[in-house]
Amino acid sequence: MNSERLRELLEAVRSGEIDIENAADRLATLPFVQTETSRIDTHRAHRQGIPEVIYGASKSVEQILEAAQALIDAGQDVLVTRVEEDKAARVLGQLPDAEYDALAKLIWLGPREPVIRGKGTILVISAGSADLPVAAEAVEVGRRFGNKVELLQDVGVAGLHRLLASLDLIRAARVLIVVAGMEGALPSVVGGLVDKPVIAVPTSVGYGASFGGITALLGMLTSCASNVTTVNIDNGFGAAHVATLINRL
Repeated sequence: MNSERLRELLEAVRSGEIDIENAADRLATLPFVQTETSRIDTHRAHRQGIPEVIYGASKSVEQILEAAQALIDAGQDVLVTRVEEDKAARVLGQLPDAEYDALAKLIWLGPREPVIRGKGTILVISAGSADLPVAAEAVEVGRRFGNKVELLQDVGVAGLHRLLASLDLIRAARVLIVVAGMEGALPSVVGGLVDKPVIAVPTSVGYGASFGGITALLGMLTSCASNVTTVNIDNGFGAAHVATLINRL
């Protein structure tokens, strides 16, 4: 249930298409749906503008299917993040209309081309090819949430001319997501080039002293570019979620 569907329901009651008892039954499931192992928040789209998303990494196939079915029954799209290929194959065996993106590790069941609600372009910038899986998560989540999204990849600070060659694209974006591992310097560089919000995503890519992304995380948190904010390590989903909200303002 989102704001549009709630209005449609109320209009149907007013016009007499749906009786009050039927409408009351539908509204009764707004807060959440109780399943065997979960309480699925079917009201989140109405409260926050974005429906609940299933985090698949620590869930069994059965738990993913149970949550997905609850969302389907509530008339909502299904997005599952962090799903490895073998688990995804088993889920798609039960949900044949769903699609899987192996690089982004996402399962999606909904419109192939979601309605664009964002006011501008979200640009996802990936420092290196090793950062691409996290960047791909940000790209695909952003698209599924109704944004025009573009990807600029392999433009890390070790070859800064590669970034500057796409300056027009960078400056045209309304929100930027910058994904980088190693020392995590790229978001500061991008932040210094634009007057837009920059969401930094540290990745766990790097040698020993990168400490699994902690070095990049601390570097991004202490950025000297004041328009840079930072999400957690490898959290392409979180970056896309916040970028979506900004892009709708």
